[in-house]
Amino acid sequence: MSDDQHDLRPDTRVVTAGRRPEWTAGVVNTPVWRASTILYDDVAHLRASGAADTHHRLFYGRRGTPTQWSLADALTGLEPGAEGTFLYPSGVAAIAACLLAVLSPGDELLVPDSAYDPTRSMATGLLKRFGIAARFYDPLVGKGIVELISPATRAIFMESPGSLTFEVQDVSAIVAVAKDRGIATILDNTWATPLFFPAIAKGVDYSILACTKYIVGHSDVMLGSVTAGPGRFAALRETSFQLGQVTSPDDAWLGSRGLRTMSLRLRQHQASALEIARWLAAQPEVSRVLHPALPSCPGHEIFARDFLGSSGLFAFALQGGDERSRAALIDALDYFGIGYSWGGYESLALPVDPARHRTATMPNFAGPLVRLQIGLEDPADLIADLARGLAAFRAARG
Repeated sequence: MSDDQHDLRPDTRVVTAGRRPEWTAGVVNTPVWRASTILYDDVAHLRASGAADTHHRLFYGRRGTPTQWSLADALTGLEPGAEGTFLYPSGVAAIAACLLAVLSPGDELLVPDSAYDPTRSMATGLLKRFGIAARFYDPLVGKGIVELISPATRAIFMESPGSLTFEVQDVSAIVAVAKDRGIATILDNTWATPLFFPAIAKGVDYSILACTKYIVGHSDVMLGSVTAGPGRFAALRETSFQLGQVTSPDDAWLGSRGLRTMSLRLRQHQASALEIARWLAAQPEVSRVLHPALPSCPGHEIFARDFLGSSGLFAFALQGGDERSRAALIDALDYFGIGYSWGGYESLALPVDPARHRTATMPNFAGPLVRLQIGLEDPADLIADLARGLAAFRAARG
């Protein structure tokens, strides 16, 4: 990226980043380069290529082609101060590679108790098998994280906000503590994206995106990325190469295509989700709305200080009720699909039970939780749909 491009505003970056002339060759979008074998002019050329740095240079299909490089380059460009980005076939694969790049047997990882369930499973499963210990901490601990650090602590994982209960972490305070002690910091930044929370600029060492969500935006591709801060990319890339991680060029191309409209989509997700969250907060069947932009959400003051916007994922707690009455609400919805993931153009509703996934802290709500992904439909239609769902909840609750 040129110095001029570093000065561009985010909306312009998502349109222009990654479109190097040598990759686009005169067309608007980088074409899909599918390759396994790369052919060389002669043996000398083969030998020279094997001995040189293969970053952004054809070597073997697993090392990528301009299609993958274009998206990775664009994601790096969205994070001021970043050194580089590596792509993965899913967000979970990105988390795994990043953790393995910074941790070794005997090390300890600190993980927020609000973390995405596959992250927890990785910490208590794969990492444990490799002799890496994990401790779970209160996501609202802030600078108090210093009390949890042991001589073996080598990395602090963050997810802000949490993907079920939406606590907003004081990333700046945690990063300051970690830097003083030479500890790596890793942030799952999928909810906010770099457009609403520029993680690398905030001092985070590794920023992870499940690109399946807002980068792709159309619920049809599995994709992940890790963007590394200064001095961190080489270890990430080497570990990822050793793990054999590679992203399909077709998936990378769809990720690049989705990226170009991400800022527009995020603004619509934000506006609609806020309208619906505020409406829900006024309904008697709702005891609490967990949306980081609302004062009712834990860590809201940190959100107001640090974030540039909010996205389309949040949750609400019902007033009383049980599994049956919550299911009645969700089953009554016409315009909310029932399914995992989020970030696509369609709205989703999902029953969530955070207590099943907590060990360090135990949130207490007046009733069961429903998580909503607010898509690009008209919010008035979604509100009318939720009103029908709440009526079904009332009837089932009795």
